[in-house]
Amino acid sequence: MTFLRRSLKQARKGIVAVIGFLLLLVGAAMIILPGPAFIVIPAGLMVLGTEFVWARDLLTAVRKKLRMRGY
Repeated sequence: MTFLRRSLKQARKGIVAVIGFLLLLVGAAMIILPGPAFIVIPAGLMVLGTEFVWARDLLTAVRKKLRMRGY
């Protein structure tokens, strides 16, 4: 049972990573191409933040900087 549970947890983490990085990639492309990059990039960080601490910390830092600038 623990092997199945560990496998499912790793599969979830992999799926979250793929979706999150795909959102970040699309958001980065939207910086040059037309599109709402300022919405898609944080969405990618939020998805990644569900499984990865570094993404959660990066999103928190971006939010603090935006608040300091008055956005």
